[in-house]
Amino acid sequence: MSTQQVDTVIVGSGFAGLGAAVALDADGRRDWVILEKGSSLGGTWRDNVYPGCACDVESHLYSFSFAPNPEWTRTFARQSEIRSYLEDVADRYALRDRIRFDATVDGAEWNDGGWDVRLADGTTIRARYVVFGTGALHEPSVPEIEGLDRFAGPAFHSAQWDHSLDLAGKRVAVIGTGASAIQFVPAIAPEVASLTLFQRTAPWVLPKPDKPIRERTRRLFRHVPGVRAAYRSSLYWRHEALVAGFMHPPLMKAAERLGRAYLRTTFAGDAELREKVTPTFTMGCKRILMSNDYYPALRRDNVAVETGGITRITERGVVTDDGVEHEVDVIVFGTGFRVGDGMSRMAVTGRDGVKLTDAWRDGSQALLGTTVAGFPNLFTLVGPNTGLGHSSMVYMIESQVNYVLDAMRTVDANRAVAIDTRQESQDAFNDDIQSKLDKAVWSRGGCGSWYLDEHGRNRTLWPGYTFTFRRRTRRVDPSHHELIA
Repeated sequence: MSTQQVDTVIVGSGFAGLGAAVALDADGRRDWVILEKGSSLGGTWRDNVYPGCACDVESHLYSFSFAPNPEWTRTFARQSEIRSYLEDVADRYALRDRIRFDATVDGAEWNDGGWDVRLADGTTIRARYVVFGTGALHEPSVPEIEGLDRFAGPAFHSAQWDHSLDLAGKRVAVIGTGASAIQFVPAIAPEVASLTLFQRTAPWVLPKPDKPIRERTRRLFRHVPGVRAAYRSSLYWRHEALVAGFMHPPLMKAAERLGRAYLRTTFAGDAELREKVTPTFTMGCKRILMSNDYYPALRRDNVAVETGGITRITERGVVTDDGVEHEVDVIVFGTGFRVGDGMSRMAVTGRDGVKLTDAWRDGSQALLGTTVAGFPNLFTLVGPNTGLGHSSMVYMIESQVNYVLDAMRTVDANRAVAIDTRQESQDAFNDDIQSKLDKAVWSRGGCGSWYLDEHGRNRTLWPGYTFTFRRRTRRVDPSHHELIA
């Protein structure tokens, strides 16, 4: 078994991993390696290549502040353009030669003032710091349904799309109505013989203000950076204005009126279908979705919406709780990702032999979503309670990276070996945000969602403004940490 030694291991090559690498280089910390389980970079924008895949945050906000792109071709970028942007960032900042592809991390263990990071190929990398940039949207969630293993046709998750399969003329079952489903359903509905959408909960859907960005506008952004920066700023503050509604559910009534108006307009003359797809919970409790073609797709003659529960899957199709068997040729799951406990399934061992799975037995938590008590010099980007329901995760990632760099500088300035988080500080932080989350729409909106873990606690979202998070991550508070000599 071979051993390599570096100052910093970064796990993942999506926005989080690439953003951390650029920041480390800019700070003069060039002794790092990115470990990427795939054969190419891009994270969720490499893995999710289903038809219609696009971002639901505007392109000029969903991008690095240090690497603006005046060439975005649409208000909301499609998957291929975002993937190309990440490839360009890797090339622009000369990152690619320090990315190790096909390098699956099996685990990491704190030993004698450093981390031993174990790879599936038997390699161990010794590192002073470990930065997990694996994100939340990388492990598909497929529900356990009786009989799924007996289904005779293809069955796959949207994040594992089978592009070798021609859906033309096929009878397709779509299970789930989340952010992915509302994109791929309209994309495949015109080509399939029939599409049966199995809906457990109707989501709130609003029109998506998406349009091509004209060449003259791109030229203006290209040559007058101040205009582009002002546009990005306007997008940012427009999104921040939504926070009040999430934190004070009654304020969501105004937004719900827009959603109901959209339903009435789209389903005029079809009251039965409109009733099926009308949400029964407060807007914002689940992620608010945006689409211009999802509702029209549901009105197609070859599309049916089933709201009954699924009892089992047979060799030929899907059986609902009314006893009806819906015969299909293909099953596609649009059921999202395993978000709340992603890192805890890794074999990560901290001080005194404490395993992350044990530390997070009652739910994942970290100080500012970035450092975990008992795990020195380990940082989690897009960690617990850093997710957003209203704005760009890239902004949160950049804020966390600032915090990581300041922690490293603190170690250096004090000639210490490592920095660790005090358990009492982590507990106080999480008690505070859980108190805020208990009053927010995600807890009081009358729904169950992937934001909540198996204990019913929201370990996913940040309860407030992103500028508040940035202010709190600007500097490490020495009272919240201890230095290991």
